[in-house]
Amino acid sequence: MSTDVAELTLRGAGGEPVDFARTIVSHGVAELPPNRVDLPSRVLETTLPVARGARTVRITARGRTLRIEGSADPKLTRTVAHMFRLDEDLSGFYELVREDELAWCALGAGRMLRAPTVFEDVVKTICTTNTAWSGTRRMTAALVEHLGVEAPGGGRTFPSPESMAGVDDAFYRDVVRAGYRGPYLRTLASDVGEGRIDLEQLNDPELPDEEVAARLLALPGVGPYAAAHVMLTSLSRYSRLVLDSWTRPTYAKLARARGALKDTTIERRFRRYGEWAGLAFWLYLTRNWVDDGLPV
Repeated sequence: MSTDVAELTLRGAGGEPVDFARTIVSHGVAELPPNRVDLPSRVLETTLPVARGARTVRITARGRTLRIEGSADPKLTRTVAHMFRLDEDLSGFYELVREDELAWCALGAGRMLRAPTVFEDVVKTICTTNTAWSGTRRMTAALVEHLGVEAPGGGRTFPSPESMAGVDDAFYRDVVRAGYRGPYLRTLASDVGEGRIDLEQLNDPELPDEEVAARLLALPGVGPYAAAHVMLTSLSRYSRLVLDSWTRPTYAKLARARGALKDTTIERRFRRYGEWAGLAFWLYLTRNWVDDGLPV
């Protein structure tokens, strides 16, 4: 790995603190290839595209400085800043929770690590649907291994839409073993690669949440869970709760509920957080992830 180093100030757009460890394990998708998370050592390693191929970088924090070891390419540095959402202001959320059970978040929790592109986050989210986490890992690892651009040292990037569209159905069936998701992934890649869909437009802050949700739900393989997940983990839109086979029973356990709870009951519990309801719900569920590690 190159000894080139770039640095960024590790704070949010409102001057608020950023907890590095909580960001690199902010959600499960954050640890999928090409990312590699070493939580005990507080290291995120990832492989990212650059003008002449790809570079694998090692990202750490020293105080309020984010260090990127392996490349000083300004474009790559901007990509890392985007991944850590350093342009996002969470100070309003911290003020909202300062006097309640989520007050611990104000020390820098809640910043969701996102992929360099919305396309990558959508693909990975589709790979989480109706499968065990081991299946999600297998599918994303296969995409990266076979279609990603190789960097010095052997790491590979997440594949581009064009590379994913350029393989046949047999690849998704036999290599990725994506099951019913295969045609969805290939169609999505083709639509994005050929310009029929521009997922990056969903980053436009002028778009209302309802419009963003509608556009996501129109994508192949994306239902209500996947749309809420992408909005939370990729698009800084926190009004919707991610309700699935993990979040529902985890909430019921933490809330000491007797039996399953209706989604409307859970949503009512977090309604007071308004536009931050989905983030508050997620942080309520994941408070112990830094101490205990991501659930397997």
